[in-house]
Amino acid sequence: MAVVAALALVALVSTPGSVLAAPTPTPQARAKAKAKLVKLNERADKVVEQYNQATETYKKAKKKYDDLNAEVGRKGVQADALRKDLVTLAISNYQFGDFAGWQRFVVQGTPETTLSGMASLDQMAQIRVAKLRAYEATTKDLRDRRDDAKTVLAEADDARDKVRGQKTEVEKLVAEQTKILRRLGAFQAGDPNSTGIKYTGAASGNARVALQFAFAQVGKPYQWGGTGPGSYDCSGLTQAAWRAAGVELTRTTYTQWSWGASRRVSLDELQPGDLLFSKGLGHMGMYAGNGKMVHAPQTGDVVKVVDLDDYWRARLLGAVRP
Repeated sequence: MAVVAALALVALVSTPGSVLAAPTPTPQARAKAKAKLVKLNERADKVVEQYNQATETYKKAKKKYDDLNAEVGRKGVQADALRKDLVTLAISNYQFGDFAGWQRFVVQGTPETTLSGMASLDQMAQIRVAKLRAYEATTKDLRDRRDDAKTVLAEADDARDKVRGQKTEVEKLVAEQTKILRRLGAFQAGDPNSTGIKYTGAASGNARVALQFAFAQVGKPYQWGGTGPGSYDCSGLTQAAWRAAGVELTRTTYTQWSWGASRRVSLDELQPGDLLFSKGLGHMGMYAGNGKMVHAPQTGDVVKVVDLDDYWRARLLGAVRP
């Protein structure tokens, strides 16, 4: 495996009859391992967000199907009721005939009662026609909705299959990342119960509330697909932070970037609380002010506050102000 080859100088070495301690990685070995880790992180960022997006697609498709299925059930009840009405009318026609009532009015009634009775019969006929039309419309609507439900369900199944494939790829990437970080002695498990650090910046309003929440998560582990409270991925953290401030963001970097199409701001005019997006939309964080960003980085790391140095600024695509 390429990872093992790249880390050969920092692997544990054992010989018959004795066990040697792991040597200190040489600068060259560390450089190779870190370069490999950077590529893995970038790849994992994209795949994780694609996985999150596929998951959200499945959830929405499944909800739409469930809603349609429930509506189909309600329409079915309505159709059954109309069907019973039609059966009742049919039995009445069979037993008494369509004109029996009218003949009785003609033979036994006065002109006034005859006219009144005929009007009543006409009204009954109109009600019968209306019920029949309502039944036909209901059954057609029922069939159409059932067809829609089948289509939505197929879409949900496709999304679910996509999620399964991406989940496998994510798990492989995470395993490689973890292996490298452990060999470098850089793996951080984090503390799901961390109380974080206090935000003391200049943000105000709901941006301050969002940053206070994000800073309170510092030290908690990164977990792909994580939305809290014990772990987060990058977009899960920003979503949870802004939700605490009363703003409902969508789930993934892709959809948060799309949601913010009319709210984008220049990277030269950042304000605390702004959402920061990396090129390729594989990663994101939140501007904390004073040239810093709070984010959930990647596997083997924890929610932290970092400097927006040259490395990070070179990776940024843009910013959104919720």
